Amino acid sequence: MALLHRATLRPTKLDLLATWLPGRQWFAGSAGVELVSRGAYRFDDPAGEVGIETLLVSTADGPVHHVPLTYRAAPLDGADGWLVGTTEHSVLGRRWVYDGCVDKVYAAALAHAIRTGSGQAEQYFEVDGRREVREPTVTIAVSGAVDADAAPVGAVRRVVDEDSTLVVTDTVELVVVRRPGAADAAGAALLGSWPGQPTSVLLAYVRAR
Repeated sequence: MALLHRATLRPTKLDLLATWLPGRQWFAGSAGVELVSRGAYRFDDPAGEVGIETLLVSTADGPVHHVPLTYRAAPLDGADGWLVGTTEHSVLGRRWVYDGCVDKVYAAALAHAIRTGSGQAEQYFEVDGRREVREPTVTIAVSGAVDADAAPVGAVRRVVDEDSTLVVTDTVELVVVRRPGAADAAGAALLGSWPGQPTSVLLAYVRAR
């Protein structure tokens, strides 16, 4: 489960992405463009240390982009080139925001979701000592074989950022689809739908070695 805070961020997530995304070769937009949120989903970090959120964003009339992020309380060693930016969280303080594809915590969560069929984390707020569930804005599904005994991913060994992003770990290779499209991947895959996209499209999949 993912505990959320009723908090403000300065700069906001969309502000950070508006600066960072134009430098990505898979982004269909230009510098200074205004971004629109189309939805988001989260995975859970079992250790409770790293926030894992994937945003679906677009320009007003452009394609939707699939952007996994991780939120950390300190810089991630060796990941300076994948830093989206820093933001001040009104509850948690300064957060370092990274492209999740380089973060082993995201890779482990994505692999677990796809290979076990666990899907996304339930999101909730703590209100007067009770849980208030937040309804998801993206509906996640898993297709393909489920392997509850799959080995942990280990370290992220290589990331190839092209039209899609390949994440090579010790035990599995993951492909993050940056501009979600028709669900035509073979094998285990993560699919999603959201308001304005009622049919499921491909978000990520496990690549056979």
